[in-house]
Amino acid sequence: MSGAPAIRFGVIGAGWFASRRHCPDVIDHDDAALVALCRRDRVELDKMADAFDVEHTYTNFDDLISSGNVDAVIVCSPHHLHYEHAGAALEAGLHVLLEKPITIDPVHGQRLVQMGSRKNLVLSVAQNPPYWNHCHFLRDRIAAGALGEIESVSINWLGNALGVLGVEDLPQRMPGVVRPTLFRSSPHENGGGFLIDGGSHLLCELLWYTQSRIEFVTAQMDQAAFALRAVLTMTLDNGAMATLSQAADSRVRDKRHRSLYFGSEAMAEITGVPFEVLLRKGVAGDGQVIESAREQNLPPAPTPVGDFIDCVREGNERAPLLDNDLAIHIVEVIAAAYA
Repeated sequence: MSGAPAIRFGVIGAGWFASRRHCPDVIDHDDAALVALCRRDRVELDKMADAFDVEHTYTNFDDLISSGNVDAVIVCSPHHLHYEHAGAALEAGLHVLLEKPITIDPVHGQRLVQMGSRKNLVLSVAQNPPYWNHCHFLRDRIAAGALGEIESVSINWLGNALGVLGVEDLPQRMPGVVRPTLFRSSPHENGGGFLIDGGSHLLCELLWYTQSRIEFVTAQMDQAAFALRAVLTMTLDNGAMATLSQAADSRVRDKRHRSLYFGSEAMAEITGVPFEVLLRKGVAGDGQVIESAREQNLPPAPTPVGDFIDCVREGNERAPLLDNDLAIHIVEVIAAAYA
């Protein structure tokens, strides 16, 4: 701990995902206190408050923000409300940890970043790769030149998200204190289909690993507004080509993830879930494995909450693991793909 009082957190959109990830992380952190929760449904809100022993509860986000009870907020509301909720919190002088995507509209994301910078407040976006240990392993190897120059990338993800997308009934038993709301069933509230939800993590993987930007993107989808299935082809700023293929309606319920990064010196293969990373010299499949790692054997990565608290405590000396410009760029690519 820093010796200063614990950072007091409130959660806007205190629901299913917050109950599984961010609320436990705040409670487990020595320099944090979970003191306030907000959601519109009073019955579900009381369930969350009871589960995490939280005193202050609100059904209106403005009341939480103006309460004086919190130093920072975690925004887990539906995607179309991110700009309104995060903007109001920043305007009130609160630090903000924002669930992905930063916003639906890239321009709104830029405004949030500018507001945080102007007010000297931390704004951090929680995308998976910077907070997964196997991603740190491969990013470090790529940055050190182990693969040489990236020449081609292929990312494939298959899973079944039909329940949270509102296409089929949710299972009766699910992890978490409360059940998911079905905002993802609305392209307006979700900002599109599964591409902006799970697909944003895949784009983050590509760009965070390679520290690149995308110059051109083309897309094919089963439904332009909803995108259960999508394939993107992209040109990176070094001229490399990348493809991203995802299917959120697989008959196989378990998540299947496979990514290939081909470099001028070696290649990397990531499989999951759980994740394993192989670095090979030579031809894929037959090449010599020069290094490997399984996620269960790697040191733990920071959590979004832990990284956020470090940024608050260290001020301008520390930036979040996910650069905010990259968070905006991910939304730019997705918006271009939908267009």
